[in-house]
Amino acid sequence: MSAPETHVFVDDGTMPNSRLPLLIYRAALPADAAAIERVFSEHDWPPAWRDGVFPWHHFHPETHEALGVAAGQAKVLFGGPGGREIELAAGDVAVVPAGVGHCGVSASDDLVIVGAYPAGATRRAASRGDPARHCALRAAVAAVAIPIADPVQGAAGALCDIWRG
Repeated sequence: MSAPETHVFVDDGTMPNSRLPLLIYRAALPADAAAIERVFSEHDWPPAWRDGVFPWHHFHPETHEALGVAAGQAKVLFGGPGGREIELAAGDVAVVPAGVGHCGVSASDDLVIVGAYPAGATRRAASRGDPARHCALRAAVAAVAIPIADPVQGAAGALCDIWRG
């Protein structure tokens, strides 16, 4: 498997984003929800839902998130309103660091995404950003631990190398 694409987004005053890069694995897993769920589970990222991406800018201040595209395709704007639009297709996986804004821009009618969070992530709240709480949200994002395994490649995966430096 080739190395994931990496994208870093700076704090824009609403979305704290992260020093950790967004990882995009292209054609990394079978285009099958059950298969993606098995791989995520085997790598300590328990699957939590099947759906699409919220059509509004949001981020998760207390956990990282994996988005495995099981069917269809979607355009997702990562990094907040001034970020980067990235097209995802069946078999792709996006690993979104805590704090990185994301917003569904468009999707095919058959889109199915499997969402997962690292084992032990008990809070999965989504925030739209709050200027009055921005410093606290940024601190919460910075305190999120790096997972012990990559959701796609496991303990020896690219996430571990890239995010740990």
